[in-house]
Amino acid sequence: MMETPDRILRLKTVLQRTGLSRSTMYRKMQNGTFPKNVQISTRCTGWRESAVDDWMRNPMFYDAGEHDQ
Repeated sequence: MMETPDRILRLKTVLQRTGLSRSTMYRKMQNGTFPKNVQISTRCTGWRESAVDDWMRNPMFYDAGEHDQ
């Protein structure tokens, strides 16, 4: 059985899903308490849907270091 590929979410979608402000989200990324973004192209980044889903399941105890690939 094939695994479904991990979708890449853009900034607007991530902010809508999480309810965070842009500045709060980037501060949490710096602290390691929110998933890091991935480079899609030269001027484009996004977030792995699976990482955002993991964060949403348990935002208080999320540790980006445990989720690095």
